[in-house]
Amino acid sequence: MKKLYIALPLLFPLTTVANEFEAALKQFAMNDVKSMATDADVVSQIKAQNQQTSQLDQNQITSLDNDWRSQVGQDNAPLINSKLNSELSKKLATMQQKSQGVITEIFVMDNKGLNVAQSAVTSDYWQGDEDKWQQTYLVGPNAYHISEIEEDESTQMFQSQVSYAISDPASGQVIGAITVGVNVEEL
Repeated sequence: MKKLYIALPLLFPLTTVANEFEAALKQFAMNDVKSMATDADVVSQIKAQNQQTSQLDQNQITSLDNDWRSQVGQDNAPLINSKLNSELSKKLATMQQKSQGVITEIFVMDNKGLNVAQSAVTSDYWQGDEDKWQQTYLVGPNAYHISEIEEDESTQMFQSQVSYAISDPASGQVIGAITVGVNVEEL
């Protein structure tokens, strides 16, 4: 029982941090991330990739994800480079750079949870097994998800990920999702 009393005060500061930024993160989701989600280039690239990957089964997706993971940090990284060198990835990187430290990463996912474009290398290619995709794409139009705030030990920053479902403006159907990493101390 003594261990519980000692551990409880250690947990309360994290709750305070999360509550302190909740309103700002929701506003960021409804304004900034929603705006990114409706960008014409984002929508067109997702639609194009959805056509290209429409026949992939889960084994093929897992294989691609494994390829991606093995290429992270390598000089020879054709799958990663094919995504990072796209015009949309360059546009996302520019958005991140112009955010003055608020945005730590941006990546766009298709209807299978695969990366379409990103501002920097992600640790994996398939996001379909994670809340950022499941709590947006699978929920429907205008769905958003705000992750727990975590401290990045290497940068000492408190970060959250804000994700938003992306819909085709012509049909209203959800076609993908976007995730934006946020340094909450810069909001």
